Amino acid sequence: MGYVDVLGWLRANRVSQGDLVGLVVAADGSLALAGPDDELAATAAQVQLADSQIRPRWVMWSQDTARRLVGDGVRLTTCWDVAAVQRLTSGRWRADPEYVWARLHGVPDDQIPGVSSGEPDLFSAADDDAAVKVLGASEALTAAVLQQAALAESGGGIAVTTARSESTVELLCAELAADGLPVERAAAEDLLAEIIGPRPHSAAEAAATRAARDGVVLGHAPAGVAADLRSPGQVRSLLAAAGIDVPDTRAHRLEEFRDSSPLVAALLDWRKAERIATTYGYAWLDENLGPDGRLRGTWTGCDGAAGRMTASSGLHNMPALLRRAVIAQPGHVFIRADLGQIEPRVLAAVSGDAALTTATAATDMYLPVAAELGVDRPTAKVAMIAAMYGQTTGHGGTAGRGMRSAYPVAMGYLDTADRSARAGKDLRTYGGRLVRMAGSADRAATESSAARAARGRYGRNALIQGAAAELFKMWAVTVRARAAALDARIVLCLHDELLVHVPEDRAAQAAELVDHCLAETAKRWAPGGRVRFIAEISTVRCWADAKG
Repeated sequence: MGYVDVLGWLRANRVSQGDLVGLVVAADGSLALAGPDDELAATAAQVQLADSQIRPRWVMWSQDTARRLVGDGVRLTTCWDVAAVQRLTSGRWRADPEYVWARLHGVPDDQIPGVSSGEPDLFSAADDDAAVKVLGASEALTAAVLQQAALAESGGGIAVTTARSESTVELLCAELAADGLPVERAAAEDLLAEIIGPRPHSAAEAAATRAARDGVVLGHAPAGVAADLRSPGQVRSLLAAAGIDVPDTRAHRLEEFRDSSPLVAALLDWRKAERIATTYGYAWLDENLGPDGRLRGTWTGCDGAAGRMTASSGLHNMPALLRRAVIAQPGHVFIRADLGQIEPRVLAAVSGDAALTTATAATDMYLPVAAELGVDRPTAKVAMIAAMYGQTTGHGGTAGRGMRSAYPVAMGYLDTADRSARAGKDLRTYGGRLVRMAGSADRAATESSAARAARGRYGRNALIQGAAAELFKMWAVTVRARAAALDARIVLCLHDELLVHVPEDRAAQAAELVDHCLAETAKRWAPGGRVRFIAEISTVRCWADAKG
């Protein structure tokens, strides 16, 4: 079958840019397409050409399909990921094809067989004759159409837009997993040697290095006192012997003694080194860093209620010290972009508070908030954070009381979420993600006031965190689409931060593009809105050199 057959088939099916086309990978590795009228077998190369010529919205059951395509060298422009949309709208993680198909056809949860997750082929329908249903490209297309209809019925607008960006994020996740993060092995090994000692070549060497690291701390212990530094109970006894009585040995508890106690200072430094040694040491490097100098992990587009992207292999928790080894490959640089003051700006957008929206016009919006509250900037920041996290006591609670008169609409939005969460009612983010609250309304009525208050704080913050994650991901997929022309690729998404790998001679264009993409995203995410979103953008060779 030639290329013209696939393109002709798409045109015969009246498919134009943005139209849905089902796409699955068959057991033999071939591709099956489904349009409004019929199906067609295709190759990866044919799909790639069709994508570049017509750019339909490819319907996939899950990221599994995207990963297979990326493995074949195919990178699609956009898609509709059935599993991602299911998780967005249901607030549950389960999203295998069988489950989604059943739910879309009205089968209650308690009647759905407990099938395995992933992308299997068959579903035994929960009806009288237990018919077997093959879930192929046509069924994926049908599922997407039903999902779109449900979103349109529930209000459409931003929910449909969010579903599209959440889907395309799964394409980005597959590409992030394949591309990896540039890490210079020699620099990484030098850093590890500096922090935890040279690479051991035997178990005995490893034990000796560990004992030496412990010895630095125990050298400050009172005479005759020893302890296993990996036992919180023994560490507490060690500290007590040194005259430091603390209820626990958490870092924040010990920090106040750092300057006055060499023992505590050494212990805190030891903990940082120990974490790197046990989690980010030589074994971690060997397991995750490829011979091509790329650190790879598995990416997902959603971590649950907050909706943030996640990654394995330590990509989301890498100690700041190791960022010194994240170095762009020869002839390239990084464009690092970090959203600024994203949560209060998102609060202004989703609540529609005019006064808070006006404050976002400032590059540092805490300054006009401080002026409105009649406090200094640090106190204004505490007040804003306290409002979003539901803090009512201490300095944060005191600072937050002025928010009610200054920004009543924003506070009303948060308070409504708080009350609903306390009552055990589910919430939805601005973009339509369902946030399930623990317990039913009946259970909420019998819970302690402390439990209800905790759920209220969780609910009010989940709406802001979730909306911020939706905005960030929409920005990320916009950058992904526009940056391709510059041969630039996103290599890391970290909370509110993008790291883009780009040829050095195109760095200025890429930096400008990333900023323009944020403005474009803001218009799409909050049409007609006046909220200003900002990003701190820098061009660096090494991630550690980025500001912030």
